[in-house]
Amino acid sequence: MTASSPNPRLEWQKAFEESRLRDVPFQTMSGIPLEPVYGPDDGEFPGAYPYTRGPYASMYRSKLWTMRMFAGFGTAIDTNLRFKEIIRAGGDGLSTAFDMPTLLGLDSDDPMALGEVGRCGVAIDTLADMSDLFSGIDLGNITTSMTINSPAAVLLAMFVAQAESAGVPRAKLGGTLQNDILKEYQAQKEFVFPPRQSMRLVRDTVAFTAAEMPRWHSISISGYHIREAGSTAAEELAFTLGNGFAYVELARQAGLPVDAFAPRLSFFFNAHIDFFEEIAKYRAARRIWARWMKERYGATSERSMQLRFHTQTAGVSLTAQQPEVNLIRTAIEALAGVLGGTQSLHTNSMDEALALPTEKAARLALRTQQVIAYETNVAHVADPLGGSHFVEALTDEMEARAEEIFARIDEMGRGSMLEGCITGIEENWFQGRIADSAYELERAFNRGERIIVGVNRFLEGNEEDSLDILKITNEDEAKQRQRLGQVKRERNESAVLDALDRLAKDAVDPEVNLMPALIDASNVFATVGEMMTTMAGVFGRHVEVPTI
Repeated sequence: MTASSPNPRLEWQKAFEESRLRDVPFQTMSGIPLEPVYGPDDGEFPGAYPYTRGPYASMYRSKLWTMRMFAGFGTAIDTNLRFKEIIRAGGDGLSTAFDMPTLLGLDSDDPMALGEVGRCGVAIDTLADMSDLFSGIDLGNITTSMTINSPAAVLLAMFVAQAESAGVPRAKLGGTLQNDILKEYQAQKEFVFPPRQSMRLVRDTVAFTAAEMPRWHSISISGYHIREAGSTAAEELAFTLGNGFAYVELARQAGLPVDAFAPRLSFFFNAHIDFFEEIAKYRAARRIWARWMKERYGATSERSMQLRFHTQTAGVSLTAQQPEVNLIRTAIEALAGVLGGTQSLHTNSMDEALALPTEKAARLALRTQQVIAYETNVAHVADPLGGSHFVEALTDEMEARAEEIFARIDEMGRGSMLEGCITGIEENWFQGRIADSAYELERAFNRGERIIVGVNRFLEGNEEDSLDILKITNEDEAKQRQRLGQVKRERNESAVLDALDRLAKDAVDPEVNLMPALIDASNVFATVGEMMTTMAGVFGRHVEVPTI
């Protein structure tokens, strides 16, 4: 593809010169000056439609990607200490991992939560936990990402209530809510309500943040979990953008102009081990999003057409055998994310195939990003692989394969990507595609066609002692349950019942935005489980029925 401007280089140069650059020497270690971008004068440039080469003219010459570390374990107090360690180590964004009960909208004292409290993330039950989680952290000056989906509206309400109680108005809060419920039905399976009712909550958070939280990204549309479940890179690309188009249509149905909400949509992609395929995937994603937003949905704002994304290295690529080798895998995957132009990055820790990361392992993961950022000079040039015959051909192929999948989703929805995504979920089409791809990958591994170092080849070293790992104990779970019991004893029970009653009445009317009622319920210390159960009384609960 070629840019549409009559003089692409001059247009790019004008935008570049308006950018504020980092104060570093943009040259090689030998002193060779480096141009901000390379390519023919009539070619594509970063910051210009269709943004294949990057969303911004100056890319990392102005600002490096946000080094965001994913953290969460045990109690909110435990995770607060880890957050502060990440900030001290140079991290400039926080990303919150919640435990399984919280992800499923259960309280820590629910019988279904037994044995899972604080194990795979932090346990959050009430506003008191949210206050502990961010105690001593200035939420007006650091961005926060929350990986939460079914209860996303509830956790956003608690986050807003906590920030405001700490003196930070909601308009100053910057960050991202994952809030991508479609991929839960497709891949991750942490759903609570039926798809259409869940989409109502997504709509409410989009409308609320568009009106009251200008620095907040209301949905981080996630391909990461689709890929972790076993999809191919092309399927990750297509399913993720297809879900994105569905959310665009959802917001338009709610009466929001496309340019009023689209700039607040962000994406979350996997950085897997197939180096060049991943880079091509990111480049194709930007191109596709720009074209669809402009041509199908009528976006006129550049921000609506500029796909911005977070990247996390592939958890599924980590091995329990020879875990130190995971440092190498993660470095290669992180480099692919950077060369693909990511806006923020999380690097997995080497011990995550065994347990939640230790403080040392998390610090090494952050240091991996810092070496790439400050020692390799790869951030000096935008899209350095652009123009490579291989990378350009692979980008085109990724785009073509994605478009084939879009056509199928559009067909299922009879001209609506929103209906196509929901129908595909209800008919188990997405789930079937991912399962088939995962099966083929496993067969390739079993046949020896796919080599995994330390697993099916190069086994020397597997007998060595394993790493020291982080252990979440039953005592940690007991502390969280005691904390919840104390909050329940001390809160105003009448105020809680009134708040939940309002939430139930608002849930009945599909035209009412539920965010105000959820914030009110949070402020009186209603629990996550109580709010989710109240809404389930109106919406029902989803049970997946597999097809044979």
